[in-house]
Formats: sequence, C-alpha cells, structure tokens
Amino acid sequence: MADSPDAPGVPRSTGRPAHQNVTFDSDGTPAHGFLALPPGGRGPGVVVIQEWWGLTDHIADVTARLAAEGFVALAPDLYGGNVAHDSDEAFRMMRDLPVERGVALLSGAVGHLLTLPEVTSADVGAVGFCMGGGFVLYLAAKEARVSAAVPFYGVIQGEIPDFSGLKAQVQGHYGERDASIPLATLDGLRGAIERQSGITPDFRLHAAGHAFFNDGRPEAYDAKASQEAWTDTIAFLKATVGR
Repeated sequence: MADSPDAPGVPRSTGRPAHQNVTFDSDGTPAHGFLALPPGGRGPGVVVIQEWWGLTDHIADVTARLAAEGFVALAPDLYGGNVAHDSDEAFRMMRDLPVERGVALLSGAVGHLLTLPEVTSADVGAVGFCMGGGFVLYLAAKEARVSAAVPFYGVIQGEIPDFSGLKAQVQGHYGERDASIPLATLDGLRGAIERQSGITPDFRLHAAGHAFFNDGRPEAYDAKASQEAWTDTIAFLKATVGR
C-alpha cells in the first residue's frame, strides 16, 4: 500500500504542539499521550492511534468523542511532541519511526490503560487513521490484549504483518475512491488475516476518498461516510471490548 497518501507540500500544521496530558512507561522509556475519561468516570479502554501528522487537534477530538461514548480513551504520542507542518515533514516523521518502535510504544499504552482504575475491561480496543490504521493492525497482530481493531484507511508500511497471534476482531473502514490504497490490496490483506488467524475481518467500503473521517481537512472530509463509519465503529467497540 502507498506510503504517502497526500500531495506533498500541503500545509497541515495545527498551529500548536501535540496534545499531551499523561505520561506512562513504554518498555522502560517515558512516553506521553492524551487521555480522556467518560462522563461516568469509568469504562472500557480504547487506544487511539494518530495519522502521520502527529497528535493533532483532530486526534485529540476523536479521543474525546470516544470518551463521550463511554470509553477511557488514550492517544499515545508517537512523535514525542512533534506535529508535522506539511506532508513532506509528515512523511519524514513517519519514515523515521520504525514499526517495531511504534508497536512497542503502543503496547506500553495498552499496558498503561489496563492499570488505570477507571478502566473496567481486561482488554482494549484500538482505532487508528492512515498511518495509525496500519499501526492498529501491527499492534493487534502482536498484542493479545487488543480485542477489537478498527483501522481507518490503514496504510501498511512494508510487509503485511504476521497475523498468527491475532486475537482481535477487525472492522476496517476504507474509501472506494482512495487512490493510495487500491481496493485489490484489501483482498490480499483479508486473505492473510483469515489464513493466519482464522479471523475474518469486516472491511467496509465508503463512497469517499482517503482521510474521509478527518473533519480538519475539508478537501478530504466526507460527512456521510464519516458518520456511517463512526456509528459502526462505536457499535463494534461496545459489542467487543470487555465482553
């Protein structure tokens, strides 16, 4: 699948640093993220994984929206406080983050969530977008404590991961007009998951292009597809995490 889904040079800065309000241990190293609690104060855990831009306003907003739905939601900061100002910088930052390091940091986030007294589940869900959608699959392939994996137009960097250890149910959301992720590649991904794990992923197609869920990008955002995907995602997480 394509590494660079957006046209180079388009300004994407949020005008502010990455959102951080929590620090946790990740494989012996301090890591940071944005944590949001539900109105009732307690609920199942969900990890939210950023796009290649960083832990932006959009990702913090998605995290807060998940909390409003009753989840304890944590978005780890994969870039250590940095937010890309344009797609050239975003590509460089994504390229400079080894998949193994990203997965280790995300596993630390899973562990941190499960130590919180506010988290009522013994497992967590994972939701991610673009680069983060790919990391959802990498994480779920290695982390048995992930019970629900929801990649939004997930970009796989390099080889498809080994799914033999996958325990999570998978619901993916993709755009029919997404030139960066040809629909034919989803057949190969679905087949690999089924063969290696015995789990049949539910890949859902929407009449939209890449990044259709990102309402901070008016040139890509599709309100109908976004609402459809969000409704399905919330129902899926509520039926899967902590059950």
